[in-house]
Amino acid sequence: MTKFWLCFVPLFVAVDAIGVLPLFVSLTEEMDKARRRAVILQSISTASIVAVAFLWFGPALLRFLGITVADFMVAGGVLLLAISLSDLITGEKRQRQVEPDSLGAVPIGIPLITGPAVLTTCLLLTSMHGRWITTAAVVVNIAFVGLVFLAAGPITRVLGRTGTKTASKLASLLLAAIAVMLMRKGIMGILALQVS
Repeated sequence: MTKFWLCFVPLFVAVDAIGVLPLFVSLTEEMDKARRRAVILQSISTASIVAVAFLWFGPALLRFLGITVADFMVAGGVLLLAISLSDLITGEKRQRQVEPDSLGAVPIGIPLITGPAVLTTCLLLTSMHGRWITTAAVVVNIAFVGLVFLAAGPITRVLGRTGTKTASKLASLLLAAIAVMLMRKGIMGILALQVS
């Protein structure tokens, strides 16, 4: 159970459900309840399928390319740091023009729920804790996002615009700290390989 939480917490930070919530609300504000539920189902289905597929087949791709876990830790840490710093500095998730029929899949499912931060974190956690536990953790996290979206109205009323932004900033700060930790471990792994 400890390993599950070691996987769940970094993924919870990477997914950043509260940070994605304002964009979800703005994209679906003119929809009726049934249409909004359909978008939520489409988004969590797409996000789950992509995350799990990448989690299971990503390591084989890395081996094929000759990339070690330590290499990926450093690269992944740099990417996560860039993403977290971008969110901390700009304070806004990027938004693009979207088709109403594919709104749940793109951009909500990919890349807002399952984006580079989640994919990178999945691969790193798989190498440390195993595929099954990481798969369970990422699926539970994405399901939690669905619950947050379903409760979007009450949550935004309670937190308010300022509270939502503060929660998102805190998540980005934690993601930056995790990124530094990954880079540190990756560099130590590379140095250990060089010595041996």
